[in-house]
Amino acid sequence: MKIWALVENTALEGYAPEHGLSLYIEALGHRILFDMGQSGAFADNGEKLGIDLAKVDLAVISHGHYDHGGGLERFLQINQTAPVYISRHAFEPHFNAAGKDIGLDPAIPRQRIVFTHGNFPLAPGITLHSVPFLPTDTAGMTTVGGQPEDFRHEQYLLVEEAGKRILLSGCSHKGILELMERFRPDVLLGGFHFKDIPPESPELIRLGEALAQFDCTYYTGHCTGEAQFAVLKTILRDRLHPIRTGSVIEI
Repeated sequence: MKIWALVENTALEGYAPEHGLSLYIEALGHRILFDMGQSGAFADNGEKLGIDLAKVDLAVISHGHYDHGGGLERFLQINQTAPVYISRHAFEPHFNAAGKDIGLDPAIPRQRIVFTHGNFPLAPGITLHSVPFLPTDTAGMTTVGGQPEDFRHEQYLLVEEAGKRILLSGCSHKGILELMERFRPDVLLGGFHFKDIPPESPELIRLGEALAQFDCTYYTGHCTGEAQFAVLKTILRDRLHPIRTGSVIEI
């Protein structure tokens, strides 16, 4: 498996960072786009990396937030054939703790969108999963009618290749430890959503030590937080790696 980071909050020289996430994946004979950032930056960076997004045959939006699906319209312009798999709940209203709308633009064209629910096979060895458990912390986010967010629109991509279980998660809003317990991946890539945990907090140390108990290699960025990553690195050492716009990961 090979993964190119098309967009992340930070960037290697020559690439444009953006608060968001977008990964291009080649695995099991498929070209997969996982998330699309908040604008067209993922496509511009992809062009610099030599990625032909017109040849993507599977696209996934991990959840209904603007910084993961905002580039959808740009992708639909570039690629004329790939289905886009997104939760049936993704276009519901989503707000942050301050009441700001962080959802997807309801005017985004819906052509080629496939609405998913539950466990949803995409191809042999490639499956989308949603999980029933409630998030451990909603971070003050709300949804329909001001109800606390339950992130039922969040889904995770599991790729099983060469005897390894590789799990991709956009933001792990449901709880990174809960996801680790459920999927037991060999490799996990994505955001941990630790950015609001003070880096000096015992809670962050506890989470890092809990992650260390799993036999897993981690690649993270976006909503994990730079200062939080530095703390986790002291615990997980060579099992923790950053995701940076323009970087390439081989598994």
